[in-house]
Amino acid sequence: MANEAVYSVWAIPPQDVSGRFTKLMSALRSEFGGPHFEPHITVVGAIKLTPDDALNKLRSACEALKPFHVTVDRVATGTFFYQCVYLLLHPQSQLLQTNQHCCSHFSYTTSTPYMPHLSLLYGDLSDEEKQKAQDIANALDDSLCGLSFQISQLALYKTDTEDKTLKSWEKIAECTLSPN
Repeated sequence: MANEAVYSVWAIPPQDVSGRFTKLMSALRSEFGGPHFEPHITVVGAIKLTPDDALNKLRSACEALKPFHVTVDRVATGTFFYQCVYLLLHPQSQLLQTNQHCCSHFSYTTSTPYMPHLSLLYGDLSDEEKQKAQDIANALDDSLCGLSFQISQLALYKTDTEDKTLKSWEKIAECTLSPN
């Protein structure tokens, strides 16, 4: 048996939008600390697979998918490390369908309903700090609410959720969704 590892599937924003988010994320990190990570929307959460299996599942899932739009609702804060400060996304049907489609390809099940979001900051912050981070994010980029962009790339990442430094996280593969 090949070694299993923990993988996630991420939807990757286009470069211009990613650049904008990265700037915001850097500003928040310089204020509150926390690990560096790429802007992404998790489509399939952490699941244990062999490398080959993970790749094959990504490829087969992508074959049936088309590019789709996502829209930012607002900056929000959560209750745990990986959902500290994030952009809450509108639960648009294409995004939800992509999530369901990919989860079924990966046989991924979870007890919590899917909450589409793009994390800006990972950390264990106090409520005051989270509020401050939220205020800073809104002040630095005041046109986030209602921002809409297209997703045409999904990526397979190795994401050991025990590793809160994220040093071991790496992109394994990426696939581009074709519009036709």
